[in-house]
Amino acid sequence: MLESDRLILRDWEQKDIDDIVEGLNNIDVSKWLASIPHPYTKEMAIQWVGYCMENTNDGDNRKSYEFAIVLKSENKVIGGTSIDRIDKFHGTSGGGGIWLNTKYHSKGYGSEAFGKRIEFAFENLGLRRLENGFFTGNNASFKMQEKFGYKIEGVKRKRYKCMADGQLKDECITGLLKEEWKK
Repeated sequence: MLESDRLILRDWEQKDIDDIVEGLNNIDVSKWLASIPHPYTKEMAIQWVGYCMENTNDGDNRKSYEFAIVLKSENKVIGGTSIDRIDKFHGTSGGGGIWLNTKYHSKGYGSEAFGKRIEFAFENLGLRRLENGFFTGNNASFKMQEKFGYKIEGVKRKRYKCMADGQLKDECITGLLKEEWKK
């Protein structure tokens, strides 16, 4: 479990199902995520939580961390963030992202959660590099990453067919080195 001023980042639990559906069953969220269909159903959320709960049993061999973002004041899951494709030999993490329920946009929660995620990756996991991405047009995602020191490293043209809207999307690849991290 990770904690910031207003948020807790923790493993997913069965009790989070309704909050997941509320947050992801919104085209304004899912259109920026490659693997989230629209509509997003309760059955999909149940499968996701089951997958995440199995993954937490890998101990030190975990290849990913999937965190529920809980708003302390409401004790409510308002989104999710991840660190995935962890490669401890090379000291990098190949991915991860974030999503927030639209009701909680523009309040600084995304930056707060993402900053805690970065701190965990560098300070607790000992990684030296993080990679992320965002779809062309998702300027809010890039601005958030940029404030932590991420730099655009390239563009994968027509990288994903978004499950939510069926559109082919370019993915801008971003990277952050530990020594470039703006805390």
